[in-house]
Amino acid sequence: MKTFIPVYMPDFSGNEMTYVTDCVNSGWISSLGKYVERFETSFAEFCGVKHGIAVSNGTVALHLALLLKDIGPGDEVIIPDLTFVATANVVRYVGAEPVLIDAEPFTWTINPAQIKAKITSKTKAIIPVHLYGHPANMGEIMALANQYGLYVIEDAAEAHGAEYKGKRVGSLGDIGAFSFYGNKVITTGEGGMLVTDDNDLADRARFLKDHAMSKEDRYWHPEVGYNYRITNMQAAIGLAQLERIEIILARKIEIAQKYKKELEGCHGIAVQPEANWAKNIYWMFSILVTDESHLNRNELMSALQEKGIDSRPFFYPIHQLPPYSGARGDFFVAKDLSARGINLPSYPTLSNLQIEFVCQTIRELCKCR
Repeated sequence: MKTFIPVYMPDFSGNEMTYVTDCVNSGWISSLGKYVERFETSFAEFCGVKHGIAVSNGTVALHLALLLKDIGPGDEVIIPDLTFVATANVVRYVGAEPVLIDAEPFTWTINPAQIKAKITSKTKAIIPVHLYGHPANMGEIMALANQYGLYVIEDAAEAHGAEYKGKRVGSLGDIGAFSFYGNKVITTGEGGMLVTDDNDLADRARFLKDHAMSKEDRYWHPEVGYNYRITNMQAAIGLAQLERIEIILARKIEIAQKYKKELEGCHGIAVQPEANWAKNIYWMFSILVTDESHLNRNELMSALQEKGIDSRPFFYPIHQLPPYSGARGDFFVAKDLSARGINLPSYPTLSNLQIEFVCQTIRELCKCR
C-alpha cells in the first residue's frame, strides 16, 4: 500500500487525554470549568500580554475584535489581499468594507508602503495578517496606525509564537486574534483566542462573547451579545497542547531548515522567506514554483499527490473571490504568489526521512538543475 504523507495532522502525545478525561469526569464539559481560565491565562503569558479571552473559533475572534470598537456600516478596514477569506468576511459581518492592500514581495504579508494611500476619513482599523507563520512588518504598520488613530487587530491565526523584533505576535497591536483549528500550531479542534493588554477591551470581549449578560444580574442582557464561548473540553485539549508549544515550535523550525537544505540549489523552487527582523515559525513550509520548473504549480501538486504527498495551494487573493470582486487595485504580487505557491507537509511529527522523500520527489518532478 502506498504511503501517504498528509499536509498536516495534530500531535496529541501530551496530557490531552488526561485533561479531557478529568473534564468529563468532573461533569464540567461546557463553557464553565477550570480549564478555560487556565488556558486563557497560560496563553496570555505565552504571548506576553495581560489578558486572554478564549472563544469558539478564530473567525469569531476577529469578528469580536471589530465589535469591541463598534466598527460598522460606513466604516472601512484595511486588510491584505493575500489572506484566508475569514479576514475579509468578518469586516462584512459588521457591515463595514474591507480595503485591500497588495502583498509585500519578500515577506508575502501586507505591504506597509501601500497602506497610507488607502487611508480615508472612513478608515477605522487595520488587520495585518501574519501569513503562514511569518509576521507582518508591525513597526511600520503601528507607526501609521498611531499617526491616523487607527485600531490594529493582529490576525495571528497561523503564527503562534512568531516574533517581530523579539516580541511575539498578538502583543504588538491593540488586540491579537488566534485560531486553534485542527491544522494550527496548537489545536482545540475548533477554537480561538483574543489577547490584549487593554483592560477595557478584555472586559468588553468577555461580556459580548457570553450573550452580553450582566455580571451583577444573571440573565439580564443590556444589549445584543453573542454565544462565542469555548468549551471546557476544548480548553483542556488546548492547555495540554500549550504545555508542549515550545517543543512543537522548535520542531517546526527544524523541519523548515531541513526543507531548505534539501531544496537548496533547486532552481525550479523558491523557498519561504524570513526577514532579518522576524522569527518565522513556519506554520506551513511554503514554496513558490518558478519559471525554471519543468511543471507549473498545479501540475506539481497533482504529481505529488500521485506519489502519496499531500499539499495545499496558497489562498486565492481576496479580490478574485466573487463577494469582493469590485475591489480597486492591481494586486500584482498577491496574484503572482497565489498562482505559484504550495504549502508542503509541515506537521511536527513529520520525520526527516519523509522530508527527504518529499524534496527528492520535487527535485525529480521539477527537473531541478
